[in-house]
Amino acid sequence: MAIYLTKESKVLVQGMTGGEGMKHTRRMLAAGTNVVGGVNPRKAGRTVDFDVPPGLEGLAGAPGAVPVFGSVTDGMRATGADVTVVFVPPAFAKAAVVEAADAGIGLAVVITEGIPVHDSVAFTAYAKNKGTRVIGPNCPGLITPGQSNAGIIPADITKPGRIGLVSKSGTLTYQLMYELRDIGFSTCVGIGGDPVVGTTHIDCLAAFEDDPDTELIVLIGEIGGDAEERAAAYLREHVTKPVVGYIAGFTAPEGKTMGHAGAIVSGSSGTAAAKKEALEAVGVSVGSTPTETAKLVLARLEGR
Repeated sequence: MAIYLTKESKVLVQGMTGGEGMKHTRRMLAAGTNVVGGVNPRKAGRTVDFDVPPGLEGLAGAPGAVPVFGSVTDGMRATGADVTVVFVPPAFAKAAVVEAADAGIGLAVVITEGIPVHDSVAFTAYAKNKGTRVIGPNCPGLITPGQSNAGIIPADITKPGRIGLVSKSGTLTYQLMYELRDIGFSTCVGIGGDPVVGTTHIDCLAAFEDDPDTELIVLIGEIGGDAEERAAAYLREHVTKPVVGYIAGFTAPEGKTMGHAGAIVSGSSGTAAAKKEALEAVGVSVGSTPTETAKLVLARLEGR
């Protein structure tokens, strides 16, 4: 089992013919993702040939010729696609997500960073109203190891297993995947670190709670906002599975944006200490480093 993304998922890539789109489409294909097409109105009707990138020859995919469609609607009509991955520049991201939502696609994974907050507010609300789940923006995407990979998460650092991972941070997603590679993951979701995201910690906690093959959940947060505090309140009432957490930013100076646009602390609001306290109050084991967090996961899985 998995959440949001399975081996049956059929993936379109908006912006596939750009530099980043080409590179990561190749990696998604090598990981076994069923990429059924790209979207570029100026290149509709063409096909793009992909080969396996160096170092990924042992993965399960069979890259080949991928058709390019003029619109998401055309791609869905021709292929039955139900997922789109967005690699378009920030100025065009809102239009890309609105197009995907109007086409009725079920999941839009927005990798693009640097999108204006007012655009993110607009397209996440619009997509939700249309019934399209947005993951991101400014995120690494999500991966169900051994089945499908939608985004930029390295596919060769872990394996299928029984841990569900939800994270604000892309690099910490990769770090915990590697630290826990011997156990493996059901699905890893990078929700993005911007102030406004389409899928929250709470959304993923609910999905992992309902997934029979997820035994334990890892929640990675960071300074800024109150998403982790809200997740803690949700955990108290709705989640029965063990949860292990990690909060990045204990040494961040007050009032200074650190990395992500959403990582800003004002007074005691949004601090790592406050988030850690809220999570521990509802039974979450919170590590002080990624390595310690991985050790806490092993201990919880072993019943210690």
